[in-house]
Amino acid sequence: MKTQIWDLPTRLYHWLQAILFIGLAASGFSGHGPHLLLGLGLFCLLVWRLGWGIIGSETSRFKQFVRSPKTVINYFRGKANTKVGHNPAGGWMVVALLTTLLLQCLSGMLIAGLFDSLPLASTLLTDDMYTLAGTIHGLLARLLPMLVIAHLVAIAAYKVMKKPMVMAMITGKQFLPAPSAVKLASNRKALMLFIASVSVTMAIIA
Repeated sequence: MKTQIWDLPTRLYHWLQAILFIGLAASGFSGHGPHLLLGLGLFCLLVWRLGWGIIGSETSRFKQFVRSPKTVINYFRGKANTKVGHNPAGGWMVVALLTTLLLQCLSGMLIAGLFDSLPLASTLLTDDMYTLAGTIHGLLARLLPMLVIAHLVAIAAYKVMKKPMVMAMITGKQFLPAPSAVKLASNRKALMLFIASVSVTMAIIA
């Protein structure tokens, strides 16, 4: 039977992240377009998702889908007990993407001078820090497309195995062999968290 496993905030985040990533990649490699504004939008989304990974719905929380390396190995060997939501390997892909995107945003914001007005910035932000940020930004710009491709390949593989991931992220519903109740957090809580995330972003660039 089909069960609601993904809440609206998680689904919105997923597709908005995809759109912003495409825009950032296009503007970054071409040198044209509102690259900084798109990056700030993505940073705001990431802050929102990190918070939702702590206080959000059951399937959106990190503690629910971040599993031990041993569990991931057993999953690939077909010996791990799967939970509703992200599988053990997919959970670590989420962590890898979030971490890489966050580092990319922070390094880009540093290069753009958005941290220059923060306390102790003149002491901590040396020329070497800016050089390092530029190097990290360039490296991650090439790593991220590879992670995205790996993600898409995994989605295609699950499609072949009759496990449609894309439709589940659109409707929020997925076929489960047995009934399972998923605790979904309220959209109001997600909205309040998003407002807080926007406030954090504005405080940094103000």
